[in-house]
Amino acid sequence: MEPTREDVDALVGPATPHFAYQLRARVRELVADLPDDNDVRRYAESQIERLDRLGYASSKADEGPREAPTRLGWNEIPSSARADDPLPRA
Repeated sequence: MEPTREDVDALVGPATPHFAYQLRARVRELVADLPDDNDVRRYAESQIERLDRLGYASSKADEGPREAPTRLGWNEIPSSARADDPLPRA
């Protein structure tokens, strides 16, 4: 049976920074046999990029407002790198 967008979402949905690369590998395996121009393959590639960014982040928080650095306790937060703005790669 051919994979669907829902299959990709089922893998990516619970992703956390800690497991981003393991899930990225599973998504790659899921769509490996699909042609490059397949809609599900293209969607999976976008999610693979998202997982790669997540691997360099400390939060998956793609949505919602950012916390202001002036917020009480901000200095005690160990990292505020989000998936849409991850830490720089070494």
